Formats: sequence, C-alpha cells, structure tokens
Amino acid sequence: MVRPKVILPEKGLSEEEILNSIEDIRKDDIVWEEGRVWSLVYHASDEHTQMLKKIHNMFFSKNALSPLAFPSLKQFETDVVSMTIDLLHGDKRCRGSLTSGGTESILMAVKTYRDWAREKFPHIKEPEMVVPSSAHPSFDKASDYFDVKIVKVPVDKNTHRADVQAMKDAITDNTILMVGSACDFPRGVVDPITDLASIASERGIGMHVDSCLGGFMLPFVKKLGYPVPEFDFAVPGVTSMTIDVHKYGYGAKGASLVLYRKERLWKHQFSVYIDWSGGAYIATTMRGTRPGGPIAAAWAAMNSLGMDGYMKLADKVMKTTKKIIKGIEEIPEIYVLGKPVMSVLSFKSDEFNIFQLGDLLDEKGWHLDRIQFPSALHIMVNPHHADIVDTFLKDLNDAVGEVRKHPDKIKDGEAAMYGLIASLPDRGKVKDFVLNFLTNQYKIQ
Repeated sequence: MVRPKVILPEKGLSEEEILNSIEDIRKDDIVWEEGRVWSLVYHASDEHTQMLKKIHNMFFSKNALSPLAFPSLKQFETDVVSMTIDLLHGDKRCRGSLTSGGTESILMAVKTYRDWAREKFPHIKEPEMVVPSSAHPSFDKASDYFDVKIVKVPVDKNTHRADVQAMKDAITDNTILMVGSACDFPRGVVDPITDLASIASERGIGMHVDSCLGGFMLPFVKKLGYPVPEFDFAVPGVTSMTIDVHKYGYGAKGASLVLYRKERLWKHQFSVYIDWSGGAYIATTMRGTRPGGPIAAAWAAMNSLGMDGYMKLADKVMKTTKKIIKGIEEIPEIYVLGKPVMSVLSFKSDEFNIFQLGDLLDEKGWHLDRIQFPSALHIMVNPHHADIVDTFLKDLNDAVGEVRKHPDKIKDGEAAMYGLIASLPDRGKVKDFVLNFLTNQYKIQ
C-alpha cells in the first residue's frame, strides 16, 4: 500500500496524538529487549540505560562545538579520552577526540593521515592505504571522501586474519597508511597487529587499528584469562586507534573515539578557518554542532561501570559466547568461522544454504545478520543474551533439522536476496541492485 504524501500539519498535534502516532509507527521495529536481536543494540542493564537517558537529557540542548561555552562537555570529553587511552596502554603523549560513531572516527583518521602525509611526503600526489579485505566499509567511504586510494588485500583463507606478507607486498611508494582490525566485524578475529605495525614502522607510515568493536571488550577479556593477541598502544608502531563507546563501552548512541599516539598527528585532524567574517571557526571533528548528550552519557557510562563493572559484563558475555560456540559445534551441519577472540562470531554450512537457515530463524523470532565471502550468519553477544541462550540454541537445532529435511527449499525471503547478492560475479550489477533497494526504502510517496 502506497502511503499518502506527508506534509507539515496545518495545526500542531497534541502530545497525546504525537505519542499515539509514534507507537503506531514503531510497531514493526524489532523488539530487542527480548534478546532476539544479535546486533545493533548494546545493553548493560535496564538500570544502566535509565541512568544514561537521565544524563543524556541533562545535556540535551548543549553543543560541544565551543569548549568555552560549555566547559563541562570539554571535561567529559577529555576525561573519556584519558580513561580510554589508559585502558589501551597509551601514555601522556596520546591525544584524541569523541565522534558520533565508528564511521566518523575512521573518516577522521584517514583524513588525518592524508594531511599528515602532505607534510611528511609532499612528493606523494596519489596517497594509498593498505587494508585487509575484512576491514570495515568505513575505510571505503573515507577513500571516497578524502581521495586516498584503498588497496584491499585478501585475508588468510584459513584464519580469516590479515595476511601479513600479502599486506607487506601491497605497500608501494604511495602508501601512507596500513590498517588492521581488533576485532573485525565479519568473524570476530584480531589481525596480527604486532607484525603489521612492525612493517608500518619500518616504512615510516601510519598504522591504524580499528578497534571500534573490541576496544571496550578485549582489555577485559584478556584480564579474564582468555588469549588475546596484542593490539593496542602497547604495540610499538601503532599510531592511532578507533574505539566505540556506544558498543561494548555501553554508552549512549552515538559516541566513539579516535585516538593518536602523538599530539602532532592529532592536530592534522582539525579544521581551522580564521578569515571568516563570522569569526574564527575551529572544528576538531567532522561535525560542527556536536550534541552534548552522548558525550555526557559516555562519561557517565565509564564512571558508573568502572573496571569492576566492565569485568563483570565481559565475563557474562564471554561465558554466553562460549556456550553458543559449543552449541554450534555440537551441530554437525554448521561450524564457526575462524577463531573468534571475543563475543563476535559467524557460522556457516557446507551442507545447505545458510541464508535459508537465517530465514527460518527469522520466522522463529530471531534476527541474525547475513554476511558474505563466505556466506554466513553473524552474531554479536550482549549481556542480556545470557537469559535466552538456551532457547536460541534449541531453536537453532530445530531450524537446522528443518533445513536438513528440505535443503532445496528457497523462498522469496532474505535467503534468496542474500544468495543473489553473494553469488553474482558482476559486482556493478549488485551495487545497482542495492542502490535501487535503498532508494525504494526511503521513498517519500
């Protein structure tokens, strides 16, 4: 059914009318509170979320564009940066900024290296960055925005981690930056950061670690005794990192960090315009207006949880993750890809279409992301999943049984769509398909 064109109402609606309309509009949203969503939401507890909402609302109208107008926001930001630098084994030379999310953090990092390279390597006219194929698409977006060519290197087929030798071989005289993930989104593995950083250091180029997913989990997972490869500023040669507070830092959306080993690198991130008639304009990140709520909530989240709180949450999440992995391993037709280091994992099948399994799980009320190359279902574990893990594993077993009985039954659901996207050799046609799909999603009439 086509919705009628929406225009501004002649007369404003009452609060009751607004709330009723919102309830109707959001009725089809996934009910994440029941633990049936395995991505998008990071929830420490109901009490923690209520506190974040209260703090967020206290700074609802404040703008962190000017550190002079709202010094409270400046303190919150510098405190969050300082606490995170300490967590990731940085020292007093490290600097950084809060952004709206991992994408902006990564964009800022690439912009910073581009401008840094203009000063250090003025002969380079077409800068390049070398990234593993598993790196987040935000690096592709940064390439588009800042004209830094992205050179993608296939990951190791067995470990799904960055291939060190292949990454080294991809470096050219135009390379200004190398990238690794800790952990990566698709399979939850940590790239060999120590080896990559050593290569970057030898070449005198930047080494960025994207730890948007793992930055607030891996330090605590390691303290709990699980094996975690070195990945942060403790590794010589790592020159910058990105970390999301609104993921496993359990802050409010959107709050992320981009951190640098040295202040002189960080300064290349800034935009400074001093000759405007409206006065000097200075922006530390991509945005001008910077909402105060997420900044204050990030500070509140970290201070309210503390080391002890994060340790308890990490322990709960890891125990749940290990239980899920064990449950998957007990089902012969499916298996986990690689060796996930923390609470992010994906699983596939060599016996049937894994996206068909995803569709069946959708019918049972679960929502798992689909990934490709290879095709798999994706999970990110949160504390509230501990309460439903047994139900999930039972439904997973039942769904595998259904697919086993009808392996060729592909319906017009996500299995068909994702199967098509993953299998088409002409990636240009796939891009057109996705663009048309998105365009239709946001049609206004």
